[in-house]
Amino acid sequence: MAVKPHFAPNHEVDVPRKAKLSQAIAHGGQRCHWCGEDPLYVAYHDLTWGRPVQRPRELFMKLCLDGQQAGLSWITILKKEQNFFEAFAHFDPHQILKMTARELSQLKNNPGIIRSQLKIESIVRNSRAYVGFLERGEHFGEFMWSFVDGRPSPRTQRPPTKIPTQTKESEAMSKALKHHGFNFVGPTICYAFMQAVGMVNDHLVSCPSYGPCDELAMGFRFSKLPDAPAQLGQHVIAAQNLATLKP
Repeated sequence: MAVKPHFAPNHEVDVPRKAKLSQAIAHGGQRCHWCGEDPLYVAYHDLTWGRPVQRPRELFMKLCLDGQQAGLSWITILKKEQNFFEAFAHFDPHQILKMTARELSQLKNNPGIIRSQLKIESIVRNSRAYVGFLERGEHFGEFMWSFVDGRPSPRTQRPPTKIPTQTKESEAMSKALKHHGFNFVGPTICYAFMQAVGMVNDHLVSCPSYGPCDELAMGFRFSKLPDAPAQLGQHVIAAQNLATLKP
């Protein structure tokens, strides 16, 4: 039986409604080109990408999903996000570690996820590393945000061709994560993660999402939130509504 997705009613960000999305489009703002016209990709861009996330398990989930992207396009992972969420116990690290060898082996036959033995094992390995933080009394969210001193990095205006694929901060994050036992966390993957969870605002200045993300960044200060269950982003459900809008 399919697991009903969990959606956050009170995310850390002010999620715009369909009317706000429509208004932004009507005002002629040009989105970042990378999201194209796919409704799910557009919703992800408008509602999730670049907005600060501090809940530890949602950071963990995003890191794992970014690792699944290695060698693939992000839209491929995005379209499988809900399937990953269901297949890996809502990204509860404790439950993932309780999965039997047979259950993990059966995931290789699940067409809803990336059927790579290495990538399946990576989520298990990363779960073990995450639990290690809890056992040491450390906060995973605090650790991840420490690479930008607990607040989004100052925005540097630059053309699309100048947006980096990795930085000294993502290199430091990658090295530290590997030290703690994570894998599929190279500097490029870590920078993609940092962009997505709002550690840096890489929306183009001309993009309608640039201003809202910039405002969120300016008011953001990391605070320790409890190790609560992860929730799927608003873009998953919003994509159905966004599909009816005409840019």
